[in-house]
Amino acid sequence: MRERAHEMLDLALAGRIDGWRVDLDRLPDTARFVAGVIRDQYPDLKVPFHARWRHFVFWGRDLWADMAAKAGFADADAQARAAFDLAIVSVLLDAGSGPGWRYRDAAAGIEAARSEGLALASLRMFQAGAFSNAADQPLRADAGELATLSPTELAEGFQVSPDNPLAGLEGRAALLNRLGDQAAARPDLFALKDGPRPGGLYDAIKARAVGGQLAAPVILEVLLEALGPVWQDRLSLGGVDLGDAWRHPALKRDDATDGLVPIHKLSQWLSYSLVEPLIAAGVQVTDLDGLTGLAEYRNGGLFLDMGVVALTNPAAGTKPWPVSDPLIVAWRSMTVALLDRIAPLVRAELGVSAEQMPLASVLEGGTWAAGRRVAATKREGGGPPLTILSDGTVF
Repeated sequence: MRERAHEMLDLALAGRIDGWRVDLDRLPDTARFVAGVIRDQYPDLKVPFHARWRHFVFWGRDLWADMAAKAGFADADAQARAAFDLAIVSVLLDAGSGPGWRYRDAAAGIEAARSEGLALASLRMFQAGAFSNAADQPLRADAGELATLSPTELAEGFQVSPDNPLAGLEGRAALLNRLGDQAAARPDLFALKDGPRPGGLYDAIKARAVGGQLAAPVILEVLLEALGPVWQDRLSLGGVDLGDAWRHPALKRDDATDGLVPIHKLSQWLSYSLVEPLIAAGVQVTDLDGLTGLAEYRNGGLFLDMGVVALTNPAAGTKPWPVSDPLIVAWRSMTVALLDRIAPLVRAELGVSAEQMPLASVLEGGTWAAGRRVAATKREGGGPPLTILSDGTVF
């Protein structure tokens, strides 16, 4: 992923990527902007990882931590399995909500949109046992329940109505259905004594630790194998489902990978999100920067809105694009490479090391937050600079 992203950026710098030009002279100013956002949000510069868990925190209250503390899990492994269940389901439900959707939690007095709203909605469904097959154990997600979850049930849990539309509702439900099917089909990865569930991946991943240490890319490797078949209508290679991988004509190879651009945004964000449950269960996670930055519209929008990348034809920004179009594939791929380039500049601005602020923290503090902030100044509602036609399973 990283190799081909940097190749894409190098080609764009040479003027060989149709539709895009790159101005790296704008990167230092962008890094200063990101560093300022980090200082605003985290004055002590102790930035957590960019993970789903951040979206369960409202006004300083960690809803998942409160829930877990009251659950009375049998041990750390049981809590980690529940955390895996929640994180996997919640991340897969996190594709862009559309501009008009909101989730209103009357009990907590919270109204949230976009990623935070999607997180809260999925957390409340999880808390209510919507994904569990055991009435006395609501905090779990079982393969059978996921496989049969209907769009109507998901719409109810996410408060969808004609006045509160959620983009990609059918696609989200179908994605969870395929997750349930896949969990049942791969007992070597998902099965537990009480039945297959996403939380079974905790045991599969923990088993790959060596001396109590686990390299973060191993998490992604397991996820790509485990979740590959849940992505619908995607490319495959040698019978292997490739997921969030696309083709671009500029990346030439003399083999079956000709033109392939792997990105795996959701799988990598999920990898980041599984780090904390593993650490809490006593696993030491290493090589966090072995994962890449995330090619989504906040990070990509930051570079486009700040002029680091620009459309050679501004009119292209006024039309919707399929996620498979080479224009979008190039934008997402360059975003991965540019995140590698901006991270050391941000750290230099802040006077911290890579050990003190890994890429996952640069994203959180960070480029994702800065992308959202600059978008709010550019467009009413703070939407992305490009409109992507998505089925609810990419962004």
